[in-house]
Formats: sequence, C-alpha cells, structure tokens
Amino acid sequence: MYGELPYTIGMSVTTKSDRLELRLTAEQKAAIEQAAALSGRSVTDFSVPVLVREAGEVIRIDRELKLSKRSWDAFNKILDRPAQNVSGLADLLSRPSVFTD
Repeated sequence: MYGELPYTIGMSVTTKSDRLELRLTAEQKAAIEQAAALSGRSVTDFSVPVLVREAGEVIRIDRELKLSKRSWDAFNKILDRPAQNVSGLADLLSRPSVFTD
C-alpha cells in the first residue's frame, strides 16, 4: 500500500544517524534489557528518553542563576523599590519596532 495513511499525515520522521556507546556491567545491562522488555520497547527506545531527560535536568541546573544570600537580598531590595520614570523610554516604546518586516 502506497501513499499517506490517516495516522501518518502530519507526522515528521526524524533520521537517527548518531550513535552513543556505553560500557556497562553485566548486571546493569541485564536490568536495562529487562525493563525495556517489560515496557514493550527496545533498549534504545527505553534508554534514550531517560538519558535526554537527565541531560536536560543537568543543563537546567547549570543554567540557573546562582547568588549568595547577600546578593539575593540586594536583588530583592532593588525589585521592591518603587517604579521610576526612565527618560526617553515612553518615546522609544512608541516607535515602530525594528524587528518587523
């Protein structure tokens, strides 16, 4: 059967060409294979989402703003100040955006 089937319309196909090799103990490999089999997935389909999720969490933590208590308190003190008039800001915001086509 050729052509598009209703359940394939709009689905994108991602080509997977990169590989990642891991060294595991026999116990680690057996546990991963058993968990993949129990969930009805291949080892790759079982492992990749877990690795990507963990990588995202490590990256997120690394990108967090880290301040000492003193710096955090100073930052909050600035945020608590009353709003100030910034000369020229109203004029700037009333101009057409340079980012529109």
